[in-house]
Amino acid sequence: MHIGNLRTALYAYLHARRNKGAFILRIEDTDQARLVEDSVKVIYDSLAVTGLEHDEGPDKGGPVGPYVQSERRGIYKEYAEKLLKEGHAYRCFCEKEEKPDNPADEEHDGPILGYDGRCRKLSDAEVQEKLAEGMPCVIRQKIDREGKTAFKDFVYGDIEVDHKQLDDQILLKRDGYPTYNFANVVDDHLMGITHVMRGCEYISSTPKYILLYRAFGWEIPEHIHLPHILGESGRKLSKREGSVALSDFLEKGYLPEAILNYIALLGWNPGTEQEYFTKADLIEKFDIARIGKSPAVFDPVKLAWLNGLHIKALKPEAAHELFLKFYPEKILKGFDTGRLSGLIQGKVEKPCDIPAMVAFLAELDEKYPAELFINKKNKTTLEGCKATLADLQGILSGLPAWEYQPVYDAVNSYAAAKASKIGPIMWPLRIALSGQAVTPTGSVEIAELLGKEESLRRIAVAIGRL
Repeated sequence: MHIGNLRTALYAYLHARRNKGAFILRIEDTDQARLVEDSVKVIYDSLAVTGLEHDEGPDKGGPVGPYVQSERRGIYKEYAEKLLKEGHAYRCFCEKEEKPDNPADEEHDGPILGYDGRCRKLSDAEVQEKLAEGMPCVIRQKIDREGKTAFKDFVYGDIEVDHKQLDDQILLKRDGYPTYNFANVVDDHLMGITHVMRGCEYISSTPKYILLYRAFGWEIPEHIHLPHILGESGRKLSKREGSVALSDFLEKGYLPEAILNYIALLGWNPGTEQEYFTKADLIEKFDIARIGKSPAVFDPVKLAWLNGLHIKALKPEAAHELFLKFYPEKILKGFDTGRLSGLIQGKVEKPCDIPAMVAFLAELDEKYPAELFINKKNKTTLEGCKATLADLQGILSGLPAWEYQPVYDAVNSYAAAKASKIGPIMWPLRIALSGQAVTPTGSVEIAELLGKEESLRRIAVAIGRL
């Protein structure tokens, strides 16, 4: 389940929920050559983990089943034969590799693109003769060479396509399975689908669908083609553009609600400055009228930012449970991870970054640059930091209790006695305890986590370096 698939499912789900409609899960498995083992399970799991619960489907049943297309082959055969009988389709005996000698030649009188339509000229007798000989065939849609088909797309507006640009698409393949194009038209009608949402790459095929609806005399549903999602390079999002599978994001610790929040904004604009949405918010505010035409650019930085907001909104115990999956073994064995989770919850955007964030707790890189002690904002110098740490070493070593408040009070009292702001005191303590300028929590919290013995050892190491 990739981000593009998930966005289509999300928009359909939100539209159905907001309008008290039905969200139907249909398994489209007619392309037998491309079936992937466990792919159906992935679909179920993906919808379940993101909370996009369906009302009807193979696992739940419903009034218009079966909901697996490979189980509906008899239905497609019936409707394909109906088109044959009424002159809207024909049998084609051409081999796949057969190409028109010259597609532009008037002799073929066919479309510029795709199949040239040569079998549509066969007489009924010739068709029966070939069938009697056991020649395999497909059933193709017969599209009039003259004229145009116009339709109104909800997002892209009025669209008109010249029939000369349409080839006679296959409806029923030699193995008896329908093509995606044919099966979906039949199923959308029989299942009462009112809104068809799919990627904008299907706009060029939609006139063929429209012609099928008209051939059957069926009501045409609303077509809502969604804009492309582009990678950072400006090309359509794909595996080559980076990690785009839902499972990849989940493995990195992205929350399903954050992923839904972000992909909802990839093509849809709420009309306000609001960017943080829960699923309930989206159901309340989603409006297909605010889906835009312009391609959306997938921004991993913004996704991470939104994920951080959703992590902050978790209950502490839920955040801790999430973080436990990412703590290194040394952290799990040597530290109060419950306290650590509480301290870093507001700083974590991507839980997969946690090992690097907390690595300094388990092991100090004692070769960190001494220049880290120099901080322009706090106006610290190497000499001043050395003196500060020497003083703190003596003060902290005498503390009877090693907890946050006593340590903080001792450092704060020292700053007051020196008539100094707290920043120039905390900065050298942070560097001494962590060996890095940026930490996921403050100096005193680090000291509390490390314990008295290790904190004093690291302060001694820093004094030695200075």
